[in-house]
Amino acid sequence: MNLKTTIIDVTPDKFADYPQIICYINPKHKFYHLKIDWLKARYKEGLKTKLLFLEGEKKPVGFIEYVPGHYCWRAVDAKGYMFIHCLWTYGKKHQHKGLGRLLIEEVEKEAKAMLGVAVVTSDKSFMANKDIFVKNGYTIAAESGKDQLLYKPFKNGSVPSINNWQDRLAKIDGLTIVYSKQCPWVARFVEEIEPILKKEKIVIKTIELKTAAQAQKAPSLYGVFNLIHNGTLLVDRYISITRFWNIMKKEFPKKTVKRKK
Repeated sequence: MNLKTTIIDVTPDKFADYPQIICYINPKHKFYHLKIDWLKARYKEGLKTKLLFLEGEKKPVGFIEYVPGHYCWRAVDAKGYMFIHCLWTYGKKHQHKGLGRLLIEEVEKEAKAMLGVAVVTSDKSFMANKDIFVKNGYTIAAESGKDQLLYKPFKNGSVPSINNWQDRLAKIDGLTIVYSKQCPWVARFVEEIEPILKKEKIVIKTIELKTAAQAQKAPSLYGVFNLIHNGTLLVDRYISITRFWNIMKKEFPKKTVKRKK
């Protein structure tokens, strides 16, 4: 099938023209700016975001975010590689048309002088599945539960590896949220849940990962969002407020949740 596509490199001066760069959040939403602010700081570190448009479609049908591995926001060591944070294509009617491959090729073209390209995938939700990368020549370097670290080498060098996030997880006491604003939905969730927790008088320690170095030492491989209780990882990716309360009801009887006096 001969598709006519256009890939736009969305830089800070183009945010107003391409609000879809912040996935699925209305640009008029009061927390839309959180990811924008995060992006502005990251572009200085070499991060790039691109949207894929298909002829005849008004909205983008694909998105990719990537950065030199030294500055990646996952609990991995991928120095020397280009690292993909996020990849999505939108709509069932656009599946199996090679759109994801086009976006991956964009990254690979820019990484030819590097050791290769690396990415964290998952069999669970909110992350790309490994299949599209395996199909395009990527190899699994390491696995952690249902998550995988894959890479495609362009020259001889070190293989990317998963950092020891389990030891960091074990050291976290109490009920804690560790997160970064790399995911706009996570950033929005934290802002929305804080006043609710205050009203309910529930104490949860909140730790924001503010640098790539901190994110690479996150208490989970994905790193972007972690709900933890006494060294146990309850959730390691975005959840809705409804899902949060369901977890609280299931995991924590009222007597186990520390409350403000």
